[in-house]
This record gives sequence, structure tokens and C-alpha cells, in this order.
Amino acid sequence: MPNAADADGLTVGQVSTRLGVTVRALHHWDDIGLARPSLRTAAGYRLYTAGDLERLHRIVVYREIGLGLERIRAVLDDPTADVLGALRAQRTQVAQRIDRLRQLSVGLDRMIDAHERGLLLTAEQQAAIFGPEWNADQHAQARQRYGDTAQWQQYAERSASRSTEEWQAVADAVADLDRALGYAVDAGVTPGSPEADHLVERHRELFSSSYFPLTRQMQVCLGRMFEADPAFAAHYDGIRAGLATWFRRSIDASARAHGIDPDTATWQ
Repeated sequence: MPNAADADGLTVGQVSTRLGVTVRALHHWDDIGLARPSLRTAAGYRLYTAGDLERLHRIVVYREIGLGLERIRAVLDDPTADVLGALRAQRTQVAQRIDRLRQLSVGLDRMIDAHERGLLLTAEQQAAIFGPEWNADQHAQARQRYGDTAQWQQYAERSASRSTEEWQAVADAVADLDRALGYAVDAGVTPGSPEADHLVERHRELFSSSYFPLTRQMQVCLGRMFEADPAFAAHYDGIRAGLATWFRRSIDASARAHGIDPDTATWQ
């Protein structure tokens, strides 16, 4: 706060240190007429009096609570200005900003959790949505294997904003596709046929919208895993005997139709 010792004037540097504002800000406030020093040295350097410091102190206070410079000018210079109304309006804006920041904080927490855990559902919620045989630990295992990949990051970002109801919709869509795959095997649909190609494309689109963008080459790699990995093979063969192999062959046939050699396809 200013005191009697300031009567002879303080330099810009001294005022900057005392009030914790930059010299550039003081120069700007002088240029726009918001806070001009009352004195000048013989060499033309600015000197601020005790009265100048009082005005500057008020500017700093109002600026810290978020008032713009023109609003501050009105509060300080307009005798008809509704200072209390301006402060109340600013309080409302601050409260709204605090609420937005709290929401942002919650969103950041979910994003961090999603990157670390993948699926932001309790074990009970997972069992209710995906079935009692669902392995709730598999996402932790996937995080260890794929956590540094772009695909995991894309999946985590989607997972962070997905509600329980949205996960239920994903599970329902996957179940519908599984049933359609089983019906195709029952009907003797041949890998490479239009019907099989349609199911392969349906799988790729569903996977891309639910987890991360899936290229046809990446889908070939998944098809291999569906057949070779015991857990995936058990899932598909549990729907229909031989479905894991049929699905892998159908994915391979669709890839060939799009100019991809499934024998050399890589995760890209």
C-alpha cells in the first residue's frame, strides 16, 4: 500500500516490484490513460505519487478478480457506475468459471483413468453389460501390452466419455453381430461371398466406432488372433463350432478382394 514516503514519487521499476505487475503493463496503462503517473523527472522518466499508487492498487485488485480494463476504468472514473452491481456480476461469472473448471477437472480425471485402465466400469457393471463370463482383468492386460500405442490412446479417449448406457449399446451391437455370424455358419455362407464380406465389413465398422479405427490390414491381424488365441477362439467357437476359423477365413477373403495379401498383412 502507498505511504507518505512515496510522496516524492516512485519509478516504474519500483512500482512494478511493489505491486507485482510488469513494467510493460504499467506502460500500457499509462498509454491508454488508465493510470498515468503524476510526475516526471527532468529526464522525462515516469514517477508515481502516493495517489497514483492508490489508483494502481485498485486496478490490480479489480484485475485480479477478472474485470476488464475498460470496466475498471468505468468503476474508477464514472461517478454513476454501479460498482456493487459490477462486482456481483463478476462474482456470477467467476462462479460459472469455477463450475466449468470443476467439470474440466472431472473430465481430466476420467481421461487419466481411461488411459490407465481402459474401461471405466466396475467389475459388477462389466458383468451386467458383457455377461458373467467376462474377464474384468483383460483390460489391465491389454494396457500392459498396448498402452504405448496410438490405438490404446484412441480407445482411452472414447472410453473416458462413454456412459454405462453407451457401453451397453456397444455390447448389444456386438451380440447382434455374433448372432449374425452364427447364422451365417448355419446357412453355409462361404468366405469370400457377398454375405460373408458384408459381415466382415460390419465387424470392421462396429469395431472402428466402438474402440479405434480399424484398417483392413489390422482386421486381418485380429482375425488371426480370433483363431489362434484360446480365449477368442473359445468365444467364437462357443457361438458356433468352427466359427473362429470361418471368421478368420472370411476376413482374409475380404482383404484379398481389396488387394491385401493376408499372409503378409501387418498391424497398420
